[in-house]
Amino acid sequence: MKREYGEIPPSMRGRETYGFSWMDFVTAIPSPLFLVTTYKDNGLPNACLQSWSCFLGEDGGFYALLAGVNKGGHLYRTLRETGCAVLNFPSLDIYDRCLATVRHNGWDEDEIAAAGLTAEPARAVNAPRVAECFLHVECALAWERDLAPGSAHAVVC
Repeated sequence: MKREYGEIPPSMRGRETYGFSWMDFVTAIPSPLFLVTTYKDNGLPNACLQSWSCFLGEDGGFYALLAGVNKGGHLYRTLRETGCAVLNFPSLDIYDRCLATVRHNGWDEDEIAAAGLTAEPARAVNAPRVAECFLHVECALAWERDLAPGSAHAVVC
């Protein structure tokens, strides 16, 4: 079952959230592994299997901190170019296909289709979503910082 949330659902209005964002409650991030999808400047979908992340909500925002984005990779480049991405959370039955995006990551390759998955347009950002995933978090780039001075990796929010 999929649900779309662009704003607080009526059932959450007026509820005590104990300092958490309503997004913390409706997403309840279920998996440590997910696919981050963007568009390359040639228009083809990019997909990067990601982990080591943190999700935090505050009033008015829900933030994903991606801790180890390689500055030499497609994800970093496309995030900087487009300013947006989708975090796609897969169920176990499509995990192997998600893992296949690691092998199918050429610049001239549709990384989603090459892995046997289906790209669909996001609702709020200019990035593809993976149709087979049960949860999508559509994101706009807020900031990025070097992991350490001169690092080959960045922390991205």
